[in-house]
Amino acid sequence: MADNKPFQWPVRVYYEDTDAQGVVYYANYFRFLERTRTEWLRTLGVDMVALAENERRIFVVAEIQTKFHAPARLSDELIVTARLTNLSRVAFDIEQNIYRDNIDGELLISSHVKAAYLDADTMRPKRMPSSLFGEHRS
Repeated sequence: MADNKPFQWPVRVYYEDTDAQGVVYYANYFRFLERTRTEWLRTLGVDMVALAENERRIFVVAEIQTKFHAPARLSDELIVTARLTNLSRVAFDIEQNIYRDNIDGELLISSHVKAAYLDADTMRPKRMPSSLFGEHRS
C-alpha cells in the first residue's frame, strides 16, 4: 500500500480562506483535507450519501496528526493529496499533504488521518465490506 500513487485535488485559496495577515487560517487547511478525502472516496466509487441513507454507515475522522511547514496565501494554487497507507477491518489510515502549485512544489502541510467506519445509529465501529478499497485490501 505504501507505494500507491496519491490522489490529487486542486484548491485555489480565496479571500474567505485567509486571516487578517493574508494567510490561510489554520482550520481551513482541515477543510481542504476533508474535501480531498471526499473526492478521493468518490473516485473509488463510494457514495457517502447512499452509504449513510441506505446502509446506515458513515466514515468519521478518529485521529489526525498535522504539521504546518509553510503558509498558503491568497490566490495560491494548491494540490491536496490523499493516499491510503493502512487498512484494517474497521478503519483506514490516509497520508495527506498540501503543496503549493503542484505535487513537486513546496510542501505546506503534512498530515496523517485515521478514519473509522461506523454504524450511523449506534456510532459503533463496523466491519467494512470487502468492496470498499477492493484492490488495496491485503
